[in-house]
Amino acid sequence: MHKVNKNNDYIPVSWKTISYILMISFTILTIFPLVWLFYSSFKTHGEILNFPLALPKDPTVINYINAWTIGNMDIALVNSVFYTFVSTVLTVFLALSAGFALSKIKSRWSGIIYGALTVGLLFTVQSAIVPLFLMESRLGIINTRLGVIIPYIAFGLPMSTLIAYSYIRSIPDALIESASIDGANYIQIFFSIIIPCSTPVIATMTILSFLRHWNEFIFVFVLTTGNDMRSLPVAIYSFAGRLNSEYGMQFAALVISIIPMIVFYMIFHKQLIKGFGEGALKE
Repeated sequence: MHKVNKNNDYIPVSWKTISYILMISFTILTIFPLVWLFYSSFKTHGEILNFPLALPKDPTVINYINAWTIGNMDIALVNSVFYTFVSTVLTVFLALSAGFALSKIKSRWSGIIYGALTVGLLFTVQSAIVPLFLMESRLGIINTRLGVIIPYIAFGLPMSTLIAYSYIRSIPDALIESASIDGANYIQIFFSIIIPCSTPVIATMTILSFLRHWNEFIFVFVLTTGNDMRSLPVAIYSFAGRLNSEYGMQFAALVISIIPMIVFYMIFHKQLIKGFGEGALKE
């Protein structure tokens, strides 16, 4: 059996049905672990072990209370917000500035810097963590917020800069030349032309940086030693290590860390799609 679409093309109904089944199945497989994690956080330890997939018979919030107090989640939450906010703002600003300089300001160093940024994408956190630890130890910034934020920005800049470069390159040179003729310098051009024209890519870089910095684990785990410096992922890891049999509290701690990220994405997901879409069209 076939069905005719608006373009008079014949689409087999069977293939359409299979496509819907595959998409629905993928959606269920993606969403169900989050739903299961959420309602399991309200179950007792015995319920989780004996009836892992069942809904809680007697929902309780004691898991959240214990996770918040025993795991010092309040301090970890504040640290995660601070690390993520500062690193994201600085990463986006520096990437936008570098993208503008590389794409619109002609220099013999532009190609070298662009190549270095491209090579920077190949470096992994695991390959650099030991030299980074030794370097920060000599500088005396181990177990400081500065010692965490600097690597966050350094490893986030290559990708963000290349995204900004690709977008800003598509902005007409005539706008910049007109501003230069009117007497504007590069700083004025950057703030009056580049930033307003780059709103979609700024939103894209902000969302990607936020998700990356919020979920980052290894930098805080290696470069900090005190509980007052750790972020939510590290707090959850250490919490699970001490109470590895109390799954209810572990699930509650995970929900606490996941909710801000989900809310942030739900608010800004349209900007993310718009940013990628406009960037692709401009290319």
